[in-house]
Amino acid sequence: MSMLSKLEENIPSLRRYAWTLVRQSSDADDLVQDCLVRALDRLETVRSEADLRPWLFAIMHNLHVSRWRRRRTRPEVAAEEMELAMPPSQPAHAELRLALRGLARLPEDQRQVLLLVAVEGFQYGEVAHLLGIPIGTVMSRLSRARDRLRAHVEGRERPLLRSVK
Repeated sequence: MSMLSKLEENIPSLRRYAWTLVRQSSDADDLVQDCLVRALDRLETVRSEADLRPWLFAIMHNLHVSRWRRRRTRPEVAAEEMELAMPPSQPAHAELRLALRGLARLPEDQRQVLLLVAVEGFQYGEVAHLLGIPIGTVMSRLSRARDRLRAHVEGRERPLLRSVK
């Protein structure tokens, strides 16, 4: 299989991750496109097909961080505005909305780690490398994210503490 075919296989995962980072379809599409353009420009630098997936996610993460630094005043999108590819049945829809609302309430660092491990299937070491953080930090963020999401779904979430300035 060619590198271009492997790159193509990763597009749905990149779209999912981009959407979780920016939570708006048009911005997610732009992020994926910029990631793919950058990847195609540097595709010859990838040593093997096994290195391609983490490399693509690292590109996307770095692009997102760069954009976030440029636009720190970006408003949050409400969980109710999140789009689903196919509406689920009524009971499943309510559960999914509750989970998405809880996911949207997670701090970005916890949400990123949770999605990279639980949804995209990256190993802890890969996530640590992608995000440039120690593996212990990955494990800690993942644990806190799972606990907070579980508490939200079970209705026992405590209010977020805001720092006093």
